[in-house]
Amino acid sequence: MTTMESLIGLVNRIQMACTALGDYGAANNSFSSLWDQLPSVAVVGGQSSGKSSVLESIVGRDFLPRGSGIVTRRPLVLQLYKTDEGQKEYAEFGHLPRRPFTDFSLVRKEIQDETDRITGKTRQISPVPIHLSIYSPNVVNLTLIDLPGLTKVAVEEQPESVVKDIEDMVRSYVEKPNCIILAISPANQDIATSDAIKLSREVDPTGERTFGVLTKLDLMDKGTNALDVLEGRAYRLQQPWVGIVNRSQADINKNVDMIYARRKEREYFASSPDYGHLASKMGSEYLAKLLSKHLESVIRAKIPGIISVINKSIDELESDMDHLGRPISVDAGAQLYTILELCRAFDKIFKEHLDGGRPGGDRIYGVFDNQLPAALRKLPFDRYLSMQNVRKVVSEADGYQPHLIAPEQGYRRLIEGALNYFRGPAEASVDAVHFVLKELVRKSVGECQELKRFPSLQSAIAAASYEALEKYREEGRKTVLRLVDMEANYLTVEFFRKLPQEVEKGGNPAATPAVDRYAEGHFRRIGLNVSSYINMVTDTLRNSIPKAVVYCQVKEAKQSLLNYFYTQIGKKEGKDLAELLDEDPALMEKREQCAKSLQLYKKARDEIESVSLIR
Repeated sequence: MTTMESLIGLVNRIQMACTALGDYGAANNSFSSLWDQLPSVAVVGGQSSGKSSVLESIVGRDFLPRGSGIVTRRPLVLQLYKTDEGQKEYAEFGHLPRRPFTDFSLVRKEIQDETDRITGKTRQISPVPIHLSIYSPNVVNLTLIDLPGLTKVAVEEQPESVVKDIEDMVRSYVEKPNCIILAISPANQDIATSDAIKLSREVDPTGERTFGVLTKLDLMDKGTNALDVLEGRAYRLQQPWVGIVNRSQADINKNVDMIYARRKEREYFASSPDYGHLASKMGSEYLAKLLSKHLESVIRAKIPGIISVINKSIDELESDMDHLGRPISVDAGAQLYTILELCRAFDKIFKEHLDGGRPGGDRIYGVFDNQLPAALRKLPFDRYLSMQNVRKVVSEADGYQPHLIAPEQGYRRLIEGALNYFRGPAEASVDAVHFVLKELVRKSVGECQELKRFPSLQSAIAAASYEALEKYREEGRKTVLRLVDMEANYLTVEFFRKLPQEVEKGGNPAATPAVDRYAEGHFRRIGLNVSSYINMVTDTLRNSIPKAVVYCQVKEAKQSLLNYFYTQIGKKEGKDLAELLDEDPALMEKREQCAKSLQLYKKARDEIESVSLIR
């Protein structure tokens, strides 16, 4: 393969890599910059100007859809790769990778089907390109973009905007400074009315990027010729005009071989009295070689910029590979090590949330500082210690034998009943902290970049963490309820020893016990004493419940969240470990695309640098 062929083929491969990246590449500015740096050839012409025939003549194959009206309704990015003589020709679509087409009639059908998939079976158009690569010994390395034919009138089933839509689509390609314009005009029409020349003049006023192609020379009226155009007198371009003789409709209907059609084209120019002196610079074969040679000179001029963008792309791909992660070993020991490392990465983030390195842990303090005190303040002690209820409880506790001095049983019942109200806020504190811890687990799993590759392991770690937190919650619930029960089962003696003295000081010594026992002041004093005791217990529990919750739930989560999971992981065999490291197929495909493109770009950089040294 010559230097020129290898250089153009290399650019083709880079373009294919950019295409293969799809949405992944579209998200990276350097990839689009690289695409813009690479030159390509856009085929522009009006409807029925012979665009399809020119492309098929260059390829040497009959593979494009034909018909009346707008046949090309989506851009076709056609990449030609020259193969060694004797190798079989085949085509491959970008949307059907690794599926070679050797029957080119099926290529035509697939182009039509893929067009219909986006536009429907109508005459609508779409800017979404179809990518097609053809490998053949009968082509030159070249990238051609077949664009919808320019039109002046919308036909049935087309919106009125279709004329402008097509022109805007074509313009979006040809206005790029690295785009070479192949302007197709039929020779049997006045060149001044050519849609392709009109548009190319607007985007390339100097004519340095435009190659003029005259088709249908054999269909001109007898006694006329197109020498004024071909020799640059009618309309001058910096690049030469090339005449083409396509197959006739009869030849197409008879499926005349393209190689035979090329030979007939050569014979036409060689024997033509008008064009014989230009025969060596006419025809589809000469056009392909001319474009390929020009493409090489453009590529050589762009090499420094291409290498610069490739280097930037390589840096981005290397960074993406680090982000996506390297492939996982098949060795069970290595897989176990990877799983433990990922667990440690998750555990580190979880602890950072608790300790304040990341947000979220402060919500636990909010439970103790706001939620628990607010819940304690809302307990209905005013209603419970109302005069009516105190009288009722004390009287029921006395039974048939009224109390003689202080109603001890009444006190106990009132206090025990009041302490039961603490169970709700105590359990609510446990549940609230449990909810915060679960939320921190969820956030930590999501924030652990290394885990994003492995959805199965993500789920397993989350499930193991939730299971552990559930166990800690149950232990926390038991502990805080024990605190409440302890207060109920053993009352603070010193507090009650003061009660008789307070009765004597505040009461009327002259009053008889029978009168005092039923006096309103007596029951009010009992309610006040119980309320004072409950306030003392409230202060105690306000401090002890958070300690119990932190000890049973938060401390355990920090120290032992995945301990049981580690034990279970250690018992798993290679197959089970591999299942945990089963990656998201989309991510695996993304990494594979990234790795292939990285490999191609590195090879491209080396090859371009080596080729650029050969002058």
